[in-house]
Amino acid sequence: DALILTKPLGTGIITTALKNGKAPQESVEKAVSSMTTLNKTASIIMRNYPVHACSDITGYGLLGHALEMTSGSDITLILESSKLPIINATSDLAEAGYLTGGGKRNREYLNGKMAIDPSVNEGLVETALDPQTSGGLLIALPEKDAGKLVKELRANGVESASAIGHAVSPEKFRVRLV
Repeated sequence: DALILTKPLGTGIITTALKNGKAPQESVEKAVSSMTTLNKTASIIMRNYPVHACSDITGYGLLGHALEMTSGSDITLILESSKLPIINATSDLAEAGYLTGGGKRNREYLNGKMAIDPSVNEGLVETALDPQTSGGLLIALPEKDAGKLVKELRANGVESASAIGHAVSPEKFRVRLV
């Protein structure tokens, strides 16, 4: 299966930086737009495809919800950090320490349950752990259908829809960020 994410990540980090007067206006606008956009369009469109699993990315962040999706399945999800849709400035703000309490709890909970490739910078790791308010959908479907789904989502206004990874046979860890 391929993994599709329908909204950009970073709402928790951006709003935390905003509370501290450090979030760029463009990033705030993108975060507000993401949080106020429903998943309705993506939900309707994905029903036309052979979806195997789906989760909305909320309080457990991308990595936590990815782990949740592996429950009851004999798979590992590989998430490609370079393909994650991210609100501008999120990674830099995370590296500057604008982290949510929920993101810190997510890291603590997922410690020992996920693998992070050493090449992934800390800002991207924190972004993948960041709790989202009204986050996007993480959709698993056959690889052969992924490109068509992303194209249809984007054509219908789900602009950040991106293929961000894939499922593989089970490994030691159920979720890997590479």
